[in-house]
Amino acid sequence: MQAGSLRYDRLPRERHFRMLTFNKRGLTARILKNAAVVCLGAIVFAFMFEAFELSQVYHPTRESESGVTAVSPDGEDLFLTASDGVKLHAWFIPGRGIEHRRNTVFLFSHGNGGNLTSRPDYYSAILQTGAALLAYDYRGYGKSEGEPGEAGTYLDVFAAYDWLIERGFAPERIIAWGESLGGGIASKVAAERKLGGLVLQSSFTSMPDIGSEYFPFLPVHTLGKIKYDTHSRLPEIHCPVVVMHSENDDIIPYRHGRKNFERANEPKAFVKLEGGHNDSIVANVAKYVEGAETIVKLIEAQVDLKGNTVTK
Repeated sequence: MQAGSLRYDRLPRERHFRMLTFNKRGLTARILKNAAVVCLGAIVFAFMFEAFELSQVYHPTRESESGVTAVSPDGEDLFLTASDGVKLHAWFIPGRGIEHRRNTVFLFSHGNGGNLTSRPDYYSAILQTGAALLAYDYRGYGKSEGEPGEAGTYLDVFAAYDWLIERGFAPERIIAWGESLGGGIASKVAAERKLGGLVLQSSFTSMPDIGSEYFPFLPVHTLGKIKYDTHSRLPEIHCPVVVMHSENDDIIPYRHGRKNFERANEPKAFVKLEGGHNDSIVANVAKYVEGAETIVKLIEAQVDLKGNTVTK
């Protein structure tokens, strides 16, 4: 710039153009590099989140803690085959009640920890109704093949349902019982197959709902792939529903049970359990039996002794 002048010296036009082009290219390269780093970071975080999610949802064990004959001397230890060929371990225990009770069966979907052999007390309580029971292990649990995952568990419960139909049980006499995680699996079969009833014991509204309560700092609703969305399914389920939950549940808050109950269609009932999430049956086994009796009686009010739907 010349003294006393407001005129700035300019670069030759050609050189100015070359520098401008170079600066634009440099800026574009930096933007692309930063974008690539962000995208790579997002992909890595998504993979890490998925692995973390799986580790939080499924806690299978392989060891057997009891045998079926410890629950009933005439219990059967057997294997089912899912539609994708995965072999699933199961127990079947015949009912010992009067005829129409023996023709009713509970399809038991257990929680996320242990395996089917971890819950003999649950089965004994349910069997007090005189109905039969089929408990099975999801893939990756106990003696079942495969690895656990949401889509796989749905194939597993459908395989158990189909086995009961082949065994001769009428659909309106099958009761899907879902304990904790199993509620999200039992509600799936209730929404897509004909059933006599549904029991949601100590279960959640959906996995993203309960996950966001445990990890409010993570984008569970956005990135979570595991849904088990019972709450959204309930309006489409048109069989009797019993919800069982304890106010003292220390893992899945009581409000989840209440929300599911409010969402369910009639006829329905709510049975208030006692104790914590994993010891409600120890705290008061009678309340557990009450839940089982309640769903059976709701079904009996709709189906006569010959299995015909009662019209009102």
